[in-house]
Amino acid sequence: MTDSTAARKPRRSAGSKAAGTTGTKAAGTTAAKAAGTTGGKAGAGAKRTTRTTTRTAAEKGSETELVQLLTPEGERVEPTGKAPYAEYAGYVAGITPDELRGLYRDMVLTRRFDAEATALQRQGELGLWASLLGQEAAQIGSGRATREDDYVFPTYREHGVAWCRGVDPTNLLGMFRGVNHGGWDPNSNNFHLYTIVIGSQALHATGYAMGVAKDGADSGVIAYFGDGASSQGDVSEAFNFAAVYNAPVVFFCQNNQWAISESNEKQTRVPLYQRAQGFGFPGVRVDGNDVLASLAVTRWALDRARRGEGPALIEAYTYRMGAHTTSDDPSRYRHDDERAAWEAKDPILRLRRHLESAHHADEGFFAELETESEALGKRVREVVRAMPDPDRLALFEHVYADGHALVDEERVQFTAYQASFADSEGA
Repeated sequence: MTDSTAARKPRRSAGSKAAGTTGTKAAGTTAAKAAGTTGGKAGAGAKRTTRTTTRTAAEKGSETELVQLLTPEGERVEPTGKAPYAEYAGYVAGITPDELRGLYRDMVLTRRFDAEATALQRQGELGLWASLLGQEAAQIGSGRATREDDYVFPTYREHGVAWCRGVDPTNLLGMFRGVNHGGWDPNSNNFHLYTIVIGSQALHATGYAMGVAKDGADSGVIAYFGDGASSQGDVSEAFNFAAVYNAPVVFFCQNNQWAISESNEKQTRVPLYQRAQGFGFPGVRVDGNDVLASLAVTRWALDRARRGEGPALIEAYTYRMGAHTTSDDPSRYRHDDERAAWEAKDPILRLRRHLESAHHADEGFFAELETESEALGKRVREVVRAMPDPDRLALFEHVYADGHALVDEERVQFTAYQASFADSEGA
């Protein structure tokens, strides 16, 4: 594995494909049903209404086949050539023990960083935090499938993808502390700033991908969003534009079962990945708690995008173990037994079981990683608490590319307003 913190150079020109990204073209629809991949029914804590004869999305979701290459018990699924998703498995067929340990390290350190950020918010050091707890496999698997010259458009929860793109974790926290508007240069890592507006990044990614195609580059674009965002008009518009213009973009939906307090069964009548069919491109449902399946399917989707075969939709079927954000209380709308059912399919525990059973890692590896994890948490705390306050006048910068008379006037007024406090303190 490449170093998780290595900086990436921005490119939109054609480049050589990363090792392991080639393979046989896979079918656009998924994949064989695997036991143990569906959790408690969504909406367990929500008030029930009278059901119609039409099955809900949650009921259909439990019957929907999905791509799984690593079971919750940590066993590798070795599909035969006749299996519906055997060709996806080819994208990780040659994965090495060192690469598997690298994926595990990525997930563990991402979870440690996420836990530290949550603690910092509870201590008043951050204004808000959106945890990724439970979604590490979907993010690390898909993030590691990208090439250096690919471009990523995240939401506000893609901390694991940011890690894979070489963004220093501490740079993610400035916006949540209120000291900057992003914290990193998107062009340094081909990783766009976090998007707070729900679903808008799908359109941004599609437009960028159309530009990539016009440039004649063979790089791909990937847009992340959640199941709640899939109900936004922006996402449907992005699907349509991407299909019509054959844009090299992958839409990666992390279906974590809850759009804040709204369960899946109140959002959709069909599994989310099937929506792609209506727009004319393939959709795949993958076990989002399986890092190998997430890696394989994303490699497949990006590979076909780079070849000029157009967009694809990946629905990573996973679960948000924590709150939507630190301002949310999930106990008000879901039951603990639902979370417990999904904890049994924890993505990190799943890969650890595989590493241990296959003798790919020993106790020394896990102990060393624990030490590294604690060192990361300490560094995050120290950096966040040392972040300088922002320049108040920076509020008026970059509003317009060429400046604006009204903004100049407001800057003068604000400067005078701030100076009035200094005069009062001096008196």
